[in-house]
Amino acid sequence: MVSSIPVLESSLATPKVRIIKSDQLWEWLGAGWKDLWRAPAVSIPYGLLFVIMGYALIYLATARFHFILALTAGFMLVGPFLAMGLYDVSRRLEVGKTPTLGLALTAWRHNMLPILLFGLLIGVLMIVWVRLAALLFAVSFRDLTVDTSVSALFFSGGGLTFLMILTMVGAIIAALVFAISVVSIPMMLDRKIDFVTAVLTSLTAVRANPGPMALWAVLIVIFTGIGLLTFYIGVAIALPLIGHASWHAYKDLVEDDQIEAQPY
Repeated sequence: MVSSIPVLESSLATPKVRIIKSDQLWEWLGAGWKDLWRAPAVSIPYGLLFVIMGYALIYLATARFHFILALTAGFMLVGPFLAMGLYDVSRRLEVGKTPTLGLALTAWRHNMLPILLFGLLIGVLMIVWVRLAALLFAVSFRDLTVDTSVSALFFSGGGLTFLMILTMVGAIIAALVFAISVVSIPMMLDRKIDFVTAVLTSLTAVRANPGPMALWAVLIVIFTGIGLLTFYIGVAIALPLIGHASWHAYKDLVEDDQIEAQPY
């Protein structure tokens, strides 16, 4: 039985992706939960930054309810990138080093250019998503006023159609972001690797493990959704849990013997 596959068949220098079982997902969550409470003074404040960010987005979009929906969904798109500091916390705990909030917030410096390029890609996808949401809203509600937007969204045929289309478009973009980021971001933080190889490794991990990765994506949506439904308060716990668990997902999915490690 094949236990791993190379990212590029013609190259011996690229990483290999392991074939995993769905049972391992629960091990990732368990390990993530342990990491959260091994470094609560870092993980929870880091999560609270996302709570503050969520409230700031709501405040900025108060006059346009449909933008709140788009930005809330977009929160899930940028989450894997913004959770980079949590990967650094788990990385340090793994080797017995002490994580700090300052180190977590500046973790991107370990591999600046590839991480910056990935951030730009995520930023472009976020802009595309918000513009598409605005376009769909404009087409669906040509004569809608701000005062009637909420009721029209949830209690009219046009509103329900808009929400269904928005959900489908958002799911497609979210699936793309998940596929390119599920292991690429922690990998760029952990190893001296370029942006393209990291993204190809992430895509290969999803292709090699379609069932477990689909379930992992669903679990991420569920935990993040619970955090958002508690008016962002639950994000302070949900996001660190998923962030730490994602580190352990990367370590299980990618063989790293061929790649030089980043310094701490």
